[in-house]
This record gives sequence, structure tokens and C-alpha cells, in this order.
Amino acid sequence: MDERLKKVIDSSDSIVFFGGAGVSTESDIPDFRSEKGLYSAQKQYGYSPEEMLSHTFFMRHTKTFFDYYKNNLIYLEAQPNKAHKALAYLENQGKLKAVVTQNIDGLHQKAGSKNVFELHGSVLRNYCMDCGKFYDVEYVMDEANCKDGIPRCHECGGIVKPDVVLYEEPLDESCMIGAINAIERADTLIIGGTSLVVYPAAGLIRYFRGNNLVLINKQATPYDSKADLVINDSIGKVMEIK
Repeated sequence: MDERLKKVIDSSDSIVFFGGAGVSTESDIPDFRSEKGLYSAQKQYGYSPEEMLSHTFFMRHTKTFFDYYKNNLIYLEAQPNKAHKALAYLENQGKLKAVVTQNIDGLHQKAGSKNVFELHGSVLRNYCMDCGKFYDVEYVMDEANCKDGIPRCHECGGIVKPDVVLYEEPLDESCMIGAINAIERADTLIIGGTSLVVYPAAGLIRYFRGNNLVLINKQATPYDSKADLVINDSIGKVMEIK
């Protein structure tokens, strides 16, 4: 672990970690917002990822939505990386009180983290839009459960929607409240793998009243000048516990 970060962690009792896509890319999950992701989506489908992952598109072009979603947002073989494991270790030590994530891959829990606020939901959970029955990701991925490429509920035949927050949809209120409460109580907020430009999630930083604001990201962010420690490097490398 970076010595400067270790010093901050050693002096902290209540840490919250807030992470973005950069945490997942180190587990070989591509960022669909990247230039490559944007180009690939436009070339193959004729739409941007933001368009295809919107509520309107889901309702109007459900089959195309699922084709894009299954091929670009589901990575069942992905494993937790050094950052995920370090956070689970710090929670186990009692130092880390919560993980707030913009990612939808469930890798924090897979690494062992228990108190995780998934702002944008999870691909691992899915539900029937008509009767509310829940399904796992394997059900959605199995073509035997799909009609014309659209997953259907085996109880009532309704469309099975991923429990992820699409563009134009509000964030889950109870999840937001939990994340805000955790950040307000923290003495240290570590932000990693996010450019801090996606709202409303990026706005959570304003609730922090603690002593140490740490930013770990390969590129600069709009909040670097407000941070007590800025590390422009790979988050797995910075956080790895040896």
C-alpha cells in the first residue's frame, strides 16, 4: 500500500470508500463510457451507450437493449482485484465502515465486503416488471428463458428487468440515504477510480465533513484541489495490502 495512504488509514477510525468504473476496469471489465466503448456501440448498434441504457430505450427497443446489455455489461468470469480485496480487509479490521459504489458488478461483495451501497444497482439482481418475482443473472443470460431475446418471467410472462438504474431513472432513495449517512459520519473519505463527473453520485462528496479526503485516480478530477491527498495511479497498486 502507498505509504502516504497507509499513514492516513492508520490514523482513521471511520473510513468510507466511494468508487467508480476505474475499480472495475482493473478486473478487466471495460468502461462502456470510454472512447472505445462509445465507438464500438455506435458502430454496432448506431446508438451511444447512454441512449441504449436509458429507460426510454429499454421500453421502446427492449430486444436491442438486452442484446447490448448482455454483451457489454455482464462479466460473470470477472474476479475481485487488489483494490476490492484491500477494502474487504479494511472492513474486516473495523477501519472501513462502508463502500459506496457506482459499479453494478457485485465484485465488492464477492471480495468479502458486507456494507456496500450500490448506487446504480446490480446486474446480479433482476425482477419481473409485472409480478415482482426476483431472478438471478444466470436466469437472464439463459436464452431458454427468453422470448425474442427478452427474458420473461416463468410465473406470469412479464419482462424481467435488471435491477440497475438506467439513465432517466432515479437512484434508490434508501441506498442514497444510507450512503449519505455513512459519508457524513466518516473521518476519512477515500474516492477511487472515478472522474467525479457523473451526477447525482458525484454530489455525495459535499456531505463529507471529516479530516481526510483522499482521491485515487489515474487522471486528474475537478476535486483534486479540495483533497488532502491525491494519488494519480492504479487503484489496485495503490491499495494493495501485502
